[in-house]
This record gives sequence, structure tokens and C-alpha cells, in this order.
Amino acid sequence: MNKEIAMGVLDGIRVLELARVPPAEMPGMLLADYGADVLKIETPEPGHPRDADAERRAAFAFVNRNKRSMTLNLKAPEGQAVLKKIAAGVDVIIEGFRPGVTRRLGCDYETVRAMNPRVVYCSLSGFGQDGPYRDYPAHDMNYLSLAGVLGLIGEPDRKPVIPLNLVADYAGATMHGALGVMLALFARERTGRGQHVDVAYLDTTVSLLAATPNMRFFFSDGMAPRRGEGFLGGSYPYYAIYDTRDGKLLTIGCTEPWLWENFCKAIGRPDFVKHARKPDQFVRAANAEEDAARREIEAVIKTKTRDEWYEILVKADVCVGKVYDVEEMVRDPQINHRQMIIEAEHPVFGKVKQFGIAIKLSDTPGVVRRAAPTANEHTEPVLKDLGMSVEEIGALRAKGVIE
Repeated sequence: MNKEIAMGVLDGIRVLELARVPPAEMPGMLLADYGADVLKIETPEPGHPRDADAERRAAFAFVNRNKRSMTLNLKAPEGQAVLKKIAAGVDVIIEGFRPGVTRRLGCDYETVRAMNPRVVYCSLSGFGQDGPYRDYPAHDMNYLSLAGVLGLIGEPDRKPVIPLNLVADYAGATMHGALGVMLALFARERTGRGQHVDVAYLDTTVSLLAATPNMRFFFSDGMAPRRGEGFLGGSYPYYAIYDTRDGKLLTIGCTEPWLWENFCKAIGRPDFVKHARKPDQFVRAANAEEDAARREIEAVIKTKTRDEWYEILVKADVCVGKVYDVEEMVRDPQINHRQMIIEAEHPVFGKVKQFGIAIKLSDTPGVVRRAAPTANEHTEPVLKDLGMSVEEIGALRAKGVIE
């Protein structure tokens, strides 16, 4: 990345992060990539030195890059007092605790707002700050199941397929959390006031499902999708995964009739053009004729390797993709051209590999200024900035409030 860019779009925005899991840590990273000063609060572990492997792995932590880190025991009254001093001077607080925890720690939204009315306070929780499920524990797969998403992913005669934790955790909570913070900051420019951003993993998952094509006619026509059905379910020949001669996989995604025609001509089967997507396929599964066509096409695709077909089909203007493993993905020329694989500077480990910044701004682009900090790396500088003396800092360390 270009290290000579001095101005970030969020330069001067101070963020306090109270998070323990990556989906709640990643919104702060997204803000930090664009210049925000993000201070991450971690739990002190006195007498438990982190081993070399843990320190090395921490340096590569994607969600913590560009941040500062300090340790603080939030259960100790002295730690809570320090936290309030920090909270009084920040623009944004991001917390990922269960509802009610920040109140017990003395740093809930109402408490912070009383001393800092301009604060944008983002709470990321499973079910939100209210409702009958508010206090329930859950993880990504649980939100997907409750949102009706999990039941739609996979083949109809098998259990649903778990899509890693990409949907509820990251596309859901992380991205909506970061966007919610930015919207609240924009509103603050107009009103002068901060506000509470309440983001629920379940809410965001429902919202993502609602935007999919197979939900388009649910409320209007009562058409409910089922797993493996609909034109994006994998049963139709124009939107499917095919085996190749070398035992690898190829994805074909030609939902537009003209793209499907390109594909059929490229594989020498123009007779299959008749199987282009039709208006009645939003929720139904492929019929016997359509399924037979998919199996015939797979026999054709098995006559060449994955990479041979890819070269043929991209030249024919077909929506096609190689099913990469991760080692192949990081070598892909497009991904590297777009600087999605980069190196960041670390004071101990030198250059460390990182994934890049996805949103490309022309005038104020994001910058990876530094790799993730070690826990406790910035504790003393932060406390000194709060006006604390060496003796006061030593007293906190002696009590286990900090490391």
C-alpha cells in the first residue's frame, strides 16, 4: 500500500474498542484502515507471559492491524475509572458484549453519553439490546438457522451446508456495525449529537436473506424457497458446480440467457440453449429434463481440465470461476493486482503478510500503516496521555489492573 498518504478520511476520529471476538473487532479495523485511531482494550494476564508462537501469530491478526492495544482489568474499580477517562474523550465506542455487561462495568451507553454526548456507541450482540432472545448465547450457525438462511444452503436430500461464519458474523454484524458507525458519525456532523448503534447478528442475517432473488416473491406471492431449489440452488445447469478432468471444480453462473447461450456454444452444445433461466424458476427445483441436461454437461466438462475450460470460457464471455483452495487464491493475478495480498511492517517480525483493503477510495484510500499490536503494547503511553504519573501507573500494575 502507498505509505506516503498522510490524510485518511477518518484522521482525528478516536475509537475505543471493547471486543473479544473477531466479528466485533473487525469494524474497528475497517475504521482504522481509513485513519481512525483505534484503541483496543484487552484483559491483562499478569504472570502469564505469552509465548513466542502466540506473539508471532498475533502479528498476523487481520482484524487487529492499524490499532493500538492496552490491557485493563474492567472488573476492577480502578480499571473502570480509567476506562471512563478514556471514554470521555473518544468519538466512537465499539463493544461486543452481551446486553447488560457494559452496564455492570460502568461503561454502558447512557453512562458514557452523560459525560460525552457526542459519542457514537456501537453495540454488537447476537439478538440486540431488547426482545425475548436478548440474553441468549449463540454463534453464527445459530443465527443462520433462526434467520431461515441455513435451511436454504446445500442439496435438498442432505443436511444444510455451513457456510463458514461468513454470513451472520462478518457480512452481517461486522459490515453493518461499521456502516452504522459511519452513518451515526455523518448524522453527528448535522446534529452535533452522538447516538447508540444497536446491531444484532440475527437482524443483519435476516436483512441479507431478504435481499436475495429467491425471496423476491415471498411476501407478494407467497413463494417460499426451499433448500436446493430455485435458480440459485445448484440444480439448474446454468448455475452449477462441475467436475473437471483433473479432479478439480468449475463454477458456471450464467443466469442471463445470452451468457448461457455463450456457454452452450463454447462447449459445442448449442442444443442446450433452450435450458436458459425461465421466470418460473425462482423457487422450484430443476425438473427431470433440466437435471438430465446438467448431467450431460458435466460429462462434457470432464473432458478437459479446470484451467483449460477456464481459458476457453472467459474468452467466450461466460460467467465462470475456478474453485480455488486458499493457496491458489493468494497467488491469483487479479487478487494480487488489486492489492488484496500485501505486506505490513511489524517491529519484531519485519514484513508480515496481510490481506488488503477491499474498498478503494480514489482520494482518501485506506492504508495498512502497521501490523497488529502486541497486547499491552500501548498501555503506558495511553495512561500518560491521560495525565497519570509513573507512580500511579506502577500502582495499577501492582494491583493487576494493567500488565
